[in-house]
This record gives sequence, structure tokens and C-alpha cells, in this order.
Amino acid sequence: MKRLFSCFLFLLTCAQAGEPRPLLALPGKILHESKLETTPGAPWRAAKGKWELSNGAWLGAERPEDKHGAVIRLPVQLKDFIIEYEFQWQGARSTSLSINAVKDHMARINLTPKSVTIQRDDHDHEGPDKAVVFARFSAELAPGVWHKVRLEMVGDAMTGQVDDMAAWGSDALFSQMKAAPGFTVGGQSVAFRNLVIREATLNPEWDKRKAELPRPGQMVAPLAAKKGPGKGKKKVAP
Repeated sequence: MKRLFSCFLFLLTCAQAGEPRPLLALPGKILHESKLETTPGAPWRAAKGKWELSNGAWLGAERPEDKHGAVIRLPVQLKDFIIEYEFQWQGARSTSLSINAVKDHMARINLTPKSVTIQRDDHDHEGPDKAVVFARFSAELAPGVWHKVRLEMVGDAMTGQVDDMAAWGSDALFSQMKAAPGFTVGGQSVAFRNLVIREATLNPEWDKRKAELPRPGQMVAPLAAKKGPGKGKKKVAP
């Protein structure tokens, strides 16, 4: 009863503040918070690309000599959580919020200026496993504008939200410990700011909220045709 009353107060506070209603998760204690207004460095680890401070925000860009997208990760392990941040296109062709399992990839929100994809990742690269797209929205994510991203993972479920586009999916893989949340950038450049990672608990109204979202696989817009011959399996960000 006490927990239900606390949930009610939280939902009421959100409504009064004009914030969007919770989806899968209710936020708890802050685990990591940064405005990303200082030069990228520890505890973050940049695996590829160029990461710098520009106009009070992080700026990530792919380096041609890497032959790989830019990647920066926070080396922490997470159970149930919510991640929120903002990004701004400054010429790049793609970016993502990527979540790893303790070994290999788990899930991501993948973004281009024309699309938002919410998916379970290929977990073994060259093996039989394949990525599962829960939703792909056609979008117009304008450059020079700050867009909001929110990822929630509780138990075996996840929700992804970019501005007002949201979808969900579930997979047994998500019940494992999550690790190393990070940003990727394809091309040059993307700015990032206002990152918050919080503990999360299941929203008692999740079944109701889930019914308002597209079913996994229901809304999958086609990918834009790629230019050039481009053969072989695409290299996956570390």
C-alpha cells in the first residue's frame, strides 16, 4: 500500500510538472549525472573516434583512419535503469545509445536524421544470433536542434523514446546484467548533453501504458537505400 501511494504521488507530480507519463519504469536514485560540459575523460573510455568539448557539450566524430564509428562508454554495470540525455546533429549520418551485456552487445536506440530504431542487438556477431528490430519510425530529426532520448530497461523489457516517438520490446537477454552504456557516432559530428542514469522499478501501470504503444514489430519502416555497392556484414561498434 505504501509503495502504491508513493507511485501515485510520483505520477501526480509528473502531471503537475507537465512531464510525460512514465512508460515501463519509475525513476529512483541517481546513479550517474553529468551535463557533459567538461572535456571527455575518466571514468568514460573512448574506444574510437574523436571526443572533445565544444560549446559546452560533448562532440563526437568519426575519424576516417579508424574505419569505424566513434564510440565512448561508461564502464559500469546496471540492473534496472533509466537513461536520459539530449543530442544534436552537427553533420553526422548516425548515432546511437548502446547498451552491452557483460559480454557482447545487448540493445540500442539507433538514430539517423530520418529514422529512429529501437532494437535488441545481435549478441554474437558472426554466429546464428541476429538483431531484432522492435520498431523503426520514419522521422525528421532536424540538425541544430536538441532532441531528447530516453531508454528504460526493467527485467526482460525495454522502452525507447526519442522526442515523442516511443516503442517497447522484450527478450530474455535483457534479464542479464547490463553494462557499459555508451554513445556512438557515424560520420561528423554529434553533440551530447544533460545525461542522467537512474535506478528504476517497474511502473505499476506498465500494462496500460504498453497497450498504448505499437506492438513489437508492428511499426517497422523500411531503411533508406544505401549508396554504393557495400557488401558484407556491417562492422559493429565495440
